[in-house]
Amino acid sequence: MYKIKDLMTKNVVCIKKDTPLTEALEFLDRHNISGLPVVRDDMSLMGIISEKDMLKLFYSNEDLSQKTAANYMTQFVVSLDEDDELMNACVCLENHDFRRIPVTKEGKVTGVISRRDIIKFILWTKCNKMPVT
Repeated sequence: MYKIKDLMTKNVVCIKKDTPLTEALEFLDRHNISGLPVVRDDMSLMGIISEKDMLKLFYSNEDLSQKTAANYMTQFVVSLDEDDELMNACVCLENHDFRRIPVTKEGKVTGVISRRDIIKFILWTKCNKMPVT
């Protein structure tokens, strides 16, 4: 049986809660990702900041130069252990609106698994096609 660690993105871009909001926006754009785990210095998970969280900025008249990831991140985050079965990630993503799940080992972020990762897996295993990277 496949484990989450077999499919997850391992080189995950993370930010700290004091990361300027404008920098977080730039990370999302530059790395073409839809969410960033927010971590402590020891890589333990504090939250996540997503494109959906950032949509609130469209209507904001606030000075964004004074805002940080902590001001907009989602604090209560679902995460999965890297040794969990891949089916757990699939069911979790199917039953929630989010597109990615932080993956941890002993409470430390080690990766992210996304809907896209599972779509590629389905293409490879069910359709006998190599996914386009």
